[in-house]
Amino acid sequence: MAAHPIGVHVGPGLTEDNQLDDGGPLARAAEMDADGVQVFLGDPQGWKAPLPRPDAEDLLASDVAVFVHAPYVLNVASTNNRIRIPSRKNLAVNARAAAAIGARGMVVHGGHVLAKDDPAAGFDNWRKTFARQAEDGGFPLPLLIENTAGGDNAMARELGAVSRLWDAVGEFGAGFVLDTCHAWAAGWDLATAVDDVRAVTGRIDLVHLNNSRDPPGLRPRPARAARRGRDPAAAAAGGRPRRRLPGRAGDPGRRRLARRGGRAGPRGAGQGIGSYPHVCGRRTCG
Repeated sequence: MAAHPIGVHVGPGLTEDNQLDDGGPLARAAEMDADGVQVFLGDPQGWKAPLPRPDAEDLLASDVAVFVHAPYVLNVASTNNRIRIPSRKNLAVNARAAAAIGARGMVVHGGHVLAKDDPAAGFDNWRKTFARQAEDGGFPLPLLIENTAGGDNAMARELGAVSRLWDAVGEFGAGFVLDTCHAWAAGWDLATAVDDVRAVTGRIDLVHLNNSRDPPGLRPRPARAARRGRDPAAAAAGGRPRRRLPGRAGDPGRRRLARRGGRAGPRGAGQGIGSYPHVCGRRTCG
């Protein structure tokens, strides 16, 4: 594994009948000369349990680092029992499936509560998620919570909310994913974002280094290329020029994922990572 591994987000890498799509994630990694891949185990907008992957043994045996992104629909923070309870169950099911393919971590969004709710209930629901899973032996791989782009009552949009979230889950060894597009949309200062996050969480395990077509503080839209002066990926990387990799914007097989290796440098994501951007997805930067 490279000192500063770079990966590619490839979606599920499967066809609708659960066969490898054009060689699957490892083929995409080989095309991109990538050190890692991030995959969905099924429909990112669905609730169905993932099927066993046809490439499970190959992923387990590969030197390519594998990360799994949990379905977007999961919201363990919710005060709605009809959302929170199936979210907890689905999270555990996806975690077991991710561990079965040798994933090094599973990314999950921080979620939110309704406008009428006290955010404290959402943070406590996160604590209960980890505590109840601990009663069953804990999650079989690191759970990596990603900062999100929108929602006034989101658990991981504002740094203050992340701090309250970590008060609730930090003791359980939760990891953190820094998404630059989401941070940009939330109005974070990306020149100091890495230090700001680590001051709260003590860690950053994974970086989604994304561009945005919008000014800071606005929910992101899909971007084919960052506009001049509106490049959160460059801001987080200290303004350094970025290597261009082949692939067209909007193709999930060409999205870039950067895994954090070692300690953060004072300039943030540009030091100690070797990070490059990937384009935002349809609804979120992922």
